[in-house]
Amino acid sequence: MQFTPCHLGVFAAASGQTGGPGAATRPRGARRAVVVGGRRVKTIDVHAHCVIPEAEQLLGITTRETRFGRGIDEVSAQRLREMDEQGIDVEALSINPTWYRAERELAERVVSIQNERLVEYCATDPDRFVAFASVALQFPDLAAQQLEHGVKELGLRGAAVGATVADDEFADPKFHPFWAKAEELGVLIFLHPQGTPDVAWRLRGNGWLANTIGNPLDTTIALSHLIFEGTLDRFPGLKLCSAHGGGYLPSYAARSDYALRVHPEMDTGVALKKQPSEYLRQLYYDTLVFTSEALRHLAAEVGVSQLMLGTDHPYPWQTASVDHILQAEGFTDDDRIAMLGTTAGRLLGIAS
Repeated sequence: MQFTPCHLGVFAAASGQTGGPGAATRPRGARRAVVVGGRRVKTIDVHAHCVIPEAEQLLGITTRETRFGRGIDEVSAQRLREMDEQGIDVEALSINPTWYRAERELAERVVSIQNERLVEYCATDPDRFVAFASVALQFPDLAAQQLEHGVKELGLRGAAVGATVADDEFADPKFHPFWAKAEELGVLIFLHPQGTPDVAWRLRGNGWLANTIGNPLDTTIALSHLIFEGTLDRFPGLKLCSAHGGGYLPSYAARSDYALRVHPEMDTGVALKKQPSEYLRQLYYDTLVFTSEALRHLAAEVGVSQLMLGTDHPYPWQTASVDHILQAEGFTDDDRIAMLGTTAGRLLGIAS
């Protein structure tokens, strides 16, 4: 197993970044203990990446670490040092999908390898790692089987998915069997964007816009379709967590409420059970937004109960994600404890 940054899944494991000064030599036993209101909190990171080189090679993808031959022990040691430095007790590992255009047999093989390796890796340090299953969503019936097998037989805690499947939106009825299975199992589905290649020509130039803008935009579009096409009404018990604070949607949610008032002819006939913005409070989000005010606003829009610590590890978008929650104004101790770990622990079946 290798650990990878969060951009389109082709780069290597640990990027050489550490969690702070001295992290590279920090002994594993010197883990930062996070305390809130005198209580030791088990912190759980729902947004942490890895890749399985064996599976990537089947897809014709060569990761940097595959080329350089870095060993699993070295990568694992570095990741644990960084987790200890930041104060992360448990990471929920996920793999960004790169197999959604693969034929059925290849996709089935890739997913099988990835899920087996995830289980093997987590078993080496079960107090520090759990994982989301990979699923071949281009074949929804197969994905539902893989999810059930991953959860019931392998002990995986849910599934990680992209924001679209090839050229299809998740709101397409053909994905209903997968959503139904996820709702039946009561497990968390972690949604991570894959950029917006349809507008790639507008994202050229400076600023790494394909990721900086493209990733949160991809999530925003995916969630909007799930709302407006009635998917969340059909599966009200679905537990869905979006990366990067849900993209742009929570920051401008009220516009969705007014859209059909301004242009009622755009209504496709789906009778929603509530205002579009109200659905945000039945979804979950990581806390990977970048200021205290952004975190406060996200909580105001969706509810503190829907927020969980997310680092995007090992990519260093925010190397002080715990402090981001501890230092933001306007939250009670109970709020902070929930965001840091208890909500994720409940959804992922991790004892406090």
